[in-house]
Amino acid sequence: MDCSFPEGDPAAVCGKRQQFGSRFLSDPARVFHHNAWDNVEWSEEQAAEAERKVQENSTQRVCQEKQADYEINANKYWNNFYKIHENGFFKDRHWLFTEFPELAPSQNHLKNLLSENKRSEVYEYYRSGEDGPGLTIEEQLSCSSVSLGDKTQPPLTEESVTQKLHHLEICANEFPGSSATYRILEVGCGVGNTVFPILQTNNDPSLFVYCCDFSSTAVELVQTNSAYDPSRCFAFVHDLCDEDKSYPMPENSLDVIILIFVLSAIVPDKMQNAINKLSRLLKPGGIMLLRDYGRYDMAQLRFKKGQCLSENFYVRGDGTRVYFFTQDELDTLFTTAGLEKVQNLVDRRLQVNRGKQLTMYRVWIQCKYRKPLGSSTG
Repeated sequence: MDCSFPEGDPAAVCGKRQQFGSRFLSDPARVFHHNAWDNVEWSEEQAAEAERKVQENSTQRVCQEKQADYEINANKYWNNFYKIHENGFFKDRHWLFTEFPELAPSQNHLKNLLSENKRSEVYEYYRSGEDGPGLTIEEQLSCSSVSLGDKTQPPLTEESVTQKLHHLEICANEFPGSSATYRILEVGCGVGNTVFPILQTNNDPSLFVYCCDFSSTAVELVQTNSAYDPSRCFAFVHDLCDEDKSYPMPENSLDVIILIFVLSAIVPDKMQNAINKLSRLLKPGGIMLLRDYGRYDMAQLRFKKGQCLSENFYVRGDGTRVYFFTQDELDTLFTTAGLEKVQNLVDRRLQVNRGKQLTMYRVWIQCKYRKPLGSSTG
């Protein structure tokens, strides 16, 4: 691959890493004393050089024929990626619970943050329709009793998942994880480097975790992992950009949705519809968590001429694609979907390879956006 860090895993230091923004490089002579430095200020010259490199590598665009191929065959390129790397490519996300305590054991923040009255308000919102909100009478009557979480089921292929979901009209009291009281969905789960740490560190029986990926190969790797427990987790193939394909849970049913280095992989024109659809799955008070590439990240600066698809959107050597965001762009995506900002931060990280005496400037954006209480799905 042309980019050495397609995921952008923050370097972990010995012991529990503090939340980003706590280790500052005050003495340049000490740059190789640690693996990473936080909130590194860029000089005007460095910022101008980054802008120059992006302008230079964006002058020659990929031809429309190839762009169409990357879009039409996106699943093929991601399947090939996971077939090559399997579960040895992405590192475990040691920073996960530090940056997103909403995912940590006993940190069901929806319950902790809401007063008893507010929780009653949310509860009554769901109970206002015995068969659940957002469903027509015909859909309610046609709900199937098929269980998709049976431990005896073999790993699901993309075709079998699509077929089952096509025949299963989701209703509020019959869907995978319907008995859980706290539900998390990770979109773009890869081989499970977020999902499995959540399951392994949280044995709360009321927790249920969903995870999906565009790649059927990635989902199969999750399902065949020894840590995969169908009674606590449901992995399925899903195209984030497919407006006609349903998720296997009803609207207003999720407490947390996780998007870690996944939104950047889809065509910019399709991002808003994808976020709108995910927003409708959140409960009032539920939260969407994102971590993704920021503008002028090292990975963007390393692209060569001829790899640019459109402004700030590139294709890697293996056919997978990546976009580099600004804070304002992400804020617009989330607020347009009816969510309220809790956090929108830039993580400017100086990563260091002490063995090779190399410095690497990373730029990531981390966001938390909440669905307002009492909001309805449109």
